[in-house]
Amino acid sequence: MKYASPPDRHLYYNQVWDIVRQVPTGKVTTYGQVAGYLIPPTGMSERDYKAWGARWVGGAMAACPEDVPWQRVVNAQGKISLPAGGGHEHQRQLLEAEGIIFDERDRIDLRVYGWEGPGVSGRRPRQLGFLED
Repeated sequence: MKYASPPDRHLYYNQVWDIVRQVPTGKVTTYGQVAGYLIPPTGMSERDYKAWGARWVGGAMAACPEDVPWQRVVNAQGKISLPAGGGHEHQRQLLEAEGIIFDERDRIDLRVYGWEGPGVSGRRPRQLGFLED
């Protein structure tokens, strides 16, 4: 696996956690959206990063500190990715306690509960990536 983990895991994970800490109560984001707020590491193409970034975010969420609202990150379908018995019900309970409603297929409507992301310009935040000036 060429890109099984980010080149600088510590830096990448901290950047992911900084983004997830900004997701407000009652909102969710996806693994891919979080990855999209970060610049690909130097030497990595946008295409490769798009293929691997969400997985890296998943790794960061699995290792996050207690102050990161991990429950607010779901998959691109608006579903909880944790397996039943592996934290799925706990994540659902936390989200429901924030007012998030699941439909009959256990999905969250991302149009209703999706977070717009940091900033309003649509650009990736300069302080958060492997940016080169």
